Amino acid sequence: MHEIEAKVLLSAKNGMNVYRGCEHGCIYCDSRSKCYNMDHDFEDVAVKTNAPQLLEEALLKKNDKCMIGFGSMSDPYTPIEKELKYTQKCLEIISKHGFGVALQTKSDLVLRDLELFKKINYNAKCVIQMTLTTADDELCKIVEPIVCVTSKRVEALKVLNENGIPTVVWLTPFLPYINDNEENLKKLLEYCKACN
Repeated sequence: MHEIEAKVLLSAKNGMNVYRGCEHGCIYCDSRSKCYNMDHDFEDVAVKTNAPQLLEEALLKKNDKCMIGFGSMSDPYTPIEKELKYTQKCLEIISKHGFGVALQTKSDLVLRDLELFKKINYNAKCVIQMTLTTADDELCKIVEPIVCVTSKRVEALKVLNENGIPTVVWLTPFLPYINDNEENLKKLLEYCKACN
């Protein structure tokens, strides 16, 4: 991990990444691609220490409320978030200013901020998106080694739904000869059904 000061946080389409890089180590991650001009190892996460300040400044300039997107390139709940809490700080700012959130993750750490999500959803809109790749927790530990297993993600989805937070499941990626079989897909769909 290393710290950086970002020049801009929100994209033109209102997406943001508090972290640049991720510790999850997923074998299929395309965010490592050279086309994204990462100037450091992907697992050596760059922490945008001024992210909350930049977000506050950007939201104060907006005339209309909108959804703020998290997690398109780097998971907002990468393990260092547990201590650093930059995602949580940004959620607090979004809540304070009455904006919505669309957040994508693979981590059950998302439940730490459940009360914030409920508040945001009450005042605007909050949607949590969770990636499910394999129904087999042992296989999950191989293809996504530093993040919680699928069964824990499913439990997180259930809790979110029980608390009125809309959720989306990303069934991706299907890797040839690894998890692209009918049994896996059926089990994942059963998980999705059980979350509602």
